[in-house]
Amino acid sequence: MIKVQAQDPLWNDRIQRAVDSDLSAKGWQKVESGGDASVAAYGSTRSQQVMQTWYDGFGGGWRWRGFGDGLATTTTENIPVGTLTVDIFDSQSKKLIWRGSSSATLSNNPEKNE
Repeated sequence: MIKVQAQDPLWNDRIQRAVDSDLSAKGWQKVESGGDASVAAYGSTRSQQVMQTWYDGFGGGWRWRGFGDGLATTTTENIPVGTLTVDIFDSQSKKLIWRGSSSATLSNNPEKNE
């Protein structure tokens, strides 16, 4: 049994299909109840702020505190980052058997985010 929880409900089916596919490829067999393990997947997104500073020239000349009066421009950009965490539990004891987690920058192109 797989429980999927993502901030965007559209991702629930995609995540479940991907986890099902990967576990099947490793020889695991999915059953509706009475299985040896349970799988939980959690997806989330957050915004990571990136700052870039560009320097334009060195300015006027030597001053007491060094070479001065140059211009600097700083821009900030918020980049979406997605994280997926998959936990596998022993169904009887409820103890965590395995945890995998991955984070990546998300694209504006939905196909690249799969």
